[in-house]
Amino acid sequence: MITLKSNDGETFDIDETVAVELQIIKHMMEVGCSGGEIPLPNVAGKILAKLIEYCNKHVESGKAEEQAASDDLKAYDADFVNVDQATLFDIILAANYLDIKSLLDLTCQTVADMVKGKTPEEIRRIFCIKNDFTPEEEEEVRRENQWAFE
Repeated sequence: MITLKSNDGETFDIDETVAVELQIIKHMMEVGCSGGEIPLPNVAGKILAKLIEYCNKHVESGKAEEQAASDDLKAYDADFVNVDQATLFDIILAANYLDIKSLLDLTCQTVADMVKGKTPEEIRRIFCIKNDFTPEEEEEVRRENQWAFE
C-alpha cells in the first residue's frame, strides 16, 4: 500500500497497482522514494479522492478486456467529467501534476468539446473571461486571423 497526503491533510491508502497509474508516484516507487506518506502539495483531498476513484476504475477495467467492460468504461468516463467547471479544472491541474495521461486527455477533450463551434464571445461567457481588447485591437486580431473566423 502507498499512502498519499493531500494539501489539506487528508490521507489516502492506495494499492500499488493503482499508484502506478499516477506516473509521478510510479517514478518515486522506481527510485525508492515512496516510503511513508507521499505529500501532494498541489492536490486537494476532494480532487485526490476523485483521481483515485478514476484510477481504481481504470485498473479494474483493464483486467477485464471485454467489449462490455470497454463500453462501461466509456460511460463511466462520460459521467466522471460531468462536474462543475471549477472541479473540472482542478482535475485537469491534478492530472497534469500527477501525470495521469488518460485522465488529462479525457478532461482536456471535455474542455475542447465545451468550446467547439463557439464564438469568442460565447467562450468568454462560458469561462467568465473579461474582454480586455479595445474594439480597434479586436478588429486588428480578427483581420490578422481571418481564417479562424470563417
